Amino acid sequence: MAPDLSKGAAWMKGEIIPIGEATIGVTDWGVTHSDITYDVVPVVNGAFFRLDAYLTRFMASLKLTRMDPGLSRDAIAKALHAMVAASGLRDAYCAMVTARGVPLIPGSRDPRDCGNHFYAWCVPYIHVIKPETLDQGASVWIAEHTRRIPPDSVNPRAKNYHWGDFTQGLFEAKDAGYETVVLLDHQGNLTEGPGFNIFLVEGNTVFTPDTGVLEGISRRTALEICTEMGLENRVEPVPASRLDTADEVFLTSSGGGILPITKVGTRIFGNGKPGPLAARARATYWDWVNRPDLRSEIAYADGPPPA
Repeated sequence: MAPDLSKGAAWMKGEIIPIGEATIGVTDWGVTHSDITYDVVPVVNGAFFRLDAYLTRFMASLKLTRMDPGLSRDAIAKALHAMVAASGLRDAYCAMVTARGVPLIPGSRDPRDCGNHFYAWCVPYIHVIKPETLDQGASVWIAEHTRRIPPDSVNPRAKNYHWGDFTQGLFEAKDAGYETVVLLDHQGNLTEGPGFNIFLVEGNTVFTPDTGVLEGISRRTALEICTEMGLENRVEPVPASRLDTADEVFLTSSGGGILPITKVGTRIFGNGKPGPLAARARATYWDWVNRPDLRSEIAYADGPPPA
């Protein structure tokens, strides 16, 4: 009897298994040191969205973190395709991961001695903020007691599991009654939140931070959409004080695309409703998800869904 993969699947050592059976060792540096790099690509309507871009960023993260799992880019892509196809999930949140592993020389504390290893997993599509919450008005807290890990300590351009700062920020946000959080750097500039980038709109100009952030693929998509909409993009340090003059705020994430925000701290935007530019960009994102040139179709055993 085939295993039930409907709740999620994992690819480990060439095998596809139910996600609940996927494990790594307790002494793996991925566990003991959060020494992992990863990426997450969305699956929408039976296809990966911008898979090539996510793979390019993942390969760059491997280089930055000095990891080599012994798999080529094509082999990783094939593993992801096989895993999602086996799961049967048409809309999924799909992670590709490399962990540092355990030292191949017993007792070694040299990271160069570790056996890096790749694994992947997918679950039904995850929304960073639920669509119904976005429609009603979503809120963001600017953390007051937690600052973003400096980029010269942990490079944010290599997507990683160092979420200590984000987790503490989320506690702040949830305790204050907000959906999620954005962290500031030590100069008082906006950085990012747990799993997303932030954008501010002023008139015909869109601002997004350039330091302390992951260069998100959804962020890239939003910048391209804003250009198509005739807006000017400015990627630069964004002081938190610019929130006082912004007309609209939105987030970008693989878990939901473009996410309009109506409340940041105590300030209400758009009378509590998504702003017109953010709403238009959000709709355009979901149009782009169906563009053939940006999709990598998955070969499911039961074929494509009915037209």
